[in-house]
Amino acid sequence: AGVVKAEDYTLPAYVDRRDVPLPEVAFVRDLSAQQRALKEKEKASWSALSVEEKVELYRMKFNETYAEMNKGTNEWKTILGGVLFFLGVTGIILIWQKNFMYGPIPHTFSEEWLSAQTKRMLDMRVNPVEGISAQWDFDKNEWKK
Repeated sequence: AGVVKAEDYTLPAYVDRRDVPLPEVAFVRDLSAQQRALKEKEKASWSALSVEEKVELYRMKFNETYAEMNKGTNEWKTILGGVLFFLGVTGIILIWQKNFMYGPIPHTFSEEWLSAQTKRMLDMRVNPVEGISAQWDFDKNEWKK
């Protein structure tokens, strides 16, 4: 049916960017009869042009003004919403795992077990030079100050 012709990227192209204030080519390449007449009128004194004609001449050369290019977008709201959504899903997964996947906390984490373990380590005099036994005063039966 038809052959698709690729665009020649070696030719000058129009871009709207703040760091390229003057594009290589005008925004509107194919001018209508009215636009061609306005381009001829442009060659005369600009004081004879109305504000609307000056704006139309500007729009033939440029697609956006700097104010339009610098105008912020609302994309940050979408990104923040996505981040908060995935943080919420992650929190729900963690709560579900804590309640349904992991078992109860082992009895070795209880205060009674830890105090009995500490007493046993002191009775066995574990690490007498720099460890737990070095911090215990065996004469006064209390931690050294």
